Amino acid sequence: MPFIGSSPAEVALTTGDLGDGIVTAAKIGSDVALGLKSMQVFTSSGTWTKPSGITKVKVTATAGGGGGGGSSNSSNRCGSGGGAGGTVVEIIDVSSVSSVSVTIGAAGAAGAATGNGGNGGNTTFGSYNTANAGSGGTAGGGSTASGGGGSGSDAALILDGGDGNRGGNGASGAGSGGSSFWGGGGGNSMNAIGMAGQAYGSGGGAGHTDDGTGEAGGAGKAGVCIVEEYF
Repeated sequence: MPFIGSSPAEVALTTGDLGDGIVTAAKIGSDVALGLKSMQVFTSSGTWTKPSGITKVKVTATAGGGGGGGSSNSSNRCGSGGGAGGTVVEIIDVSSVSSVSVTIGAAGAAGAATGNGGNGGNTTFGSYNTANAGSGGTAGGGSTASGGGGSGSDAALILDGGDGNRGGNGASGAGSGGSSFWGGGGGNSMNAIGMAGQAYGSGGGAGHTDDGTGEAGGAGKAGVCIVEEYF
């Protein structure tokens, strides 16, 4: 049984502790952490460096969300929301490596008035796995296609990002951004620019108009990579 402290603590267990066949961390004391030592969170690109004694990591990586599309300056047509980035989860044996390059997917740019939103960027943990970016929402045009959510590759668990909502005409036509694994995308307000994505990897909201003026969309949200480190 691995220990987090500088040296193993003596642990005394009674038959009552073992009666239900389950030994929890609460029962055997805070010195035992069931193998988890530490965690590193990347919100910008960099290098993961392995701490001493670590043999495995659990990587949760989310790509950047797409930007929301702008509304049209004619025909009262609203934009569509950007798609959210995909998320990948994988346990990796790092016994033979000392560091890994981490790339964090950028947020998709907000679409200008009458313009499409930009695509997000992919998030990678070296060559081990890739979370794919969300696509930008399209500009106003009446029931315009939404930005598609991203997926992923080379991982045990792949969670697709949510698609942005379609745009339409009039007072309730602007699309909100797609939701990522971490939460919701940007919304919108009457005759206003779209709101930026809120949670890591979420899509930006679209520009809204019903008075013939063009409004920009909101930017997506950049991705994230969380590395949990185990003995």
